[in-house]
Order: sequence, then C-alpha cells, then structure tokens
Amino acid sequence: MARLPFTAAAMIPLALLAAGCSRNRDVPTELAPSRMTAIGVNTYLWRAAIDTLSFAPLITADSNGGVIVTDWYSNPNSPSERVKLTVSILDQDLRADALRVSASRQVNQAGTWVDAPVSAATVQKLEDIILTRARDIRRTSVGG
Repeated sequence: MARLPFTAAAMIPLALLAAGCSRNRDVPTELAPSRMTAIGVNTYLWRAAIDTLSFAPLITADSNGGVIVTDWYSNPNSPSERVKLTVSILDQDLRADALRVSASRQVNQAGTWVDAPVSAATVQKLEDIILTRARDIRRTSVGG
C-alpha cells in the first residue's frame, strides 16, 4: 500500500517533464480552419490543372511547389505522336499570370522518337482550359 503513493509521486515529475517537452515541438494544438489549405499555391488552379491533365499519367504532382509533370502521352487515335506537359502554378491568387504551361512533343520516325515543335496555340488553349475550370470550381465552391 505504501509503495503505490510513492510510485505515483515519482511519476508526476516525469509526466510534467514529458508535457513540457511536447510544448517545444512545432505541432499544432488546434485544427486549422476548414477553409485553410496546406498547399503553397492557389487551390482552384491546382484542382483545375489536375482535372485537366487527368487524361495523362502523372510523374510529379507537388502541391507545395505548384508543379505538375505528366509522363509521355499518346492519343490512341495518333499513336505515332506523343506529348509531355508541365504545369507550374506560380502564386496563391487566381490570376492568368499565376499559371504557366509548357509542352514537349515527339513524333515516331522509323521507330525512333524525335522532338517536334509544339504550337503556341496548343499551350495557350491548355492554359485557357485550366483557367476556365479554376473559375468554375471557385464559382461552385462559393455557391454563386
């Protein structure tokens, strides 16, 4: 019986010490508001870019850095041509200049993939699609 209070008394300083140590960590004690985001770029642009590029396999999707890179994609209707896309989201604001799309294109010539030019209109069209989709996502999330 006498041993139980001694053990409990010995455990109290350990518990206080452990509690004090946990305060030194950068661990949030409360949940972030539901409308906050942990990604470093505009959420609407990010979601729109992921949606728009969903036809191609992704190599990288870094939401903190705002970079999405697809693997080579060949349309089944033109298997002798393939494209690889990179989308960079540069800001936390939903603006046209916060988005940059680049594309690489290759054509198959006698069994070898050879670099080919990409039309500037193609890149512009992809940017327009992503921006339109981002605005639609924003509109529906606000409820207007």
